[in-house]
Amino acid sequence: MSATNRTIGIKAEVKKAGKKAEFSPLMEALTRVGYGVRGLIYITMGLLAARVALGKGGALASPLAAIAEIGKQPAGMVLLWVVLLGLVSYTLWGVVRALLDPLHKGNDMKGLVERCGFLVSAFGYAILILPTYGYIKGSSLSSSGSQTQKLITSIMVTPWGRWAIGIIGLVVLAVVGGLISFGAYRANPSQPIGMDTALATLLHQPYGIWLLGIVAVGLIAFGFYSMLSALWFRFKRQV
Repeated sequence: MSATNRTIGIKAEVKKAGKKAEFSPLMEALTRVGYGVRGLIYITMGLLAARVALGKGGALASPLAAIAEIGKQPAGMVLLWVVLLGLVSYTLWGVVRALLDPLHKGNDMKGLVERCGFLVSAFGYAILILPTYGYIKGSSLSSSGSQTQKLITSIMVTPWGRWAIGIIGLVVLAVVGGLISFGAYRANPSQPIGMDTALATLLHQPYGIWLLGIVAVGLIAFGFYSMLSALWFRFKRQV
């Protein structure tokens, strides 16, 4: 067998192994956990935003604030480990969707844009992994998340930073992404931009309390949708 044929054979075997792992029961189970944890985080963010809109105080919604709130609940440490597993799982699922294309988006322009969006989504959840792990180990989320804030701030101060963060916001989720894009447009480039900053910007607009309440309902609704996705999710093989 020639070297060329051996190379082709190795590539075929690697591709076959990748496809087998891609559609494995373990990958499907991890993806379900990822969707469920994403739903839990969004529901918690929505409840936090609703408390502020109703004048009951508390922190504005952000993923880290939601994770901290989850950790305060009964069996909070167990929940935090589940959240950590879910963040890792959903990050992995984003990379798999982008690179292996199990959803069969294809390689045309539309498909490539969607797959790039999956990769950006993976990045958005990946930056929560280390702060969550640090929080489990006893660090405060504010200190554990400082590296994440520094990263986002370093992007914001570049000439293309606002556009980059805005585009990331737009491809993550329509309502939430719109808020992050709006916050990126209005924000001071030297300040980190996130969900809490975007909602604070929204809160200071005319009828801000009402807008915040509507967003809170949207966050909760999306959270429940994500949890239902965890129940409905099935890999579909292309025939």
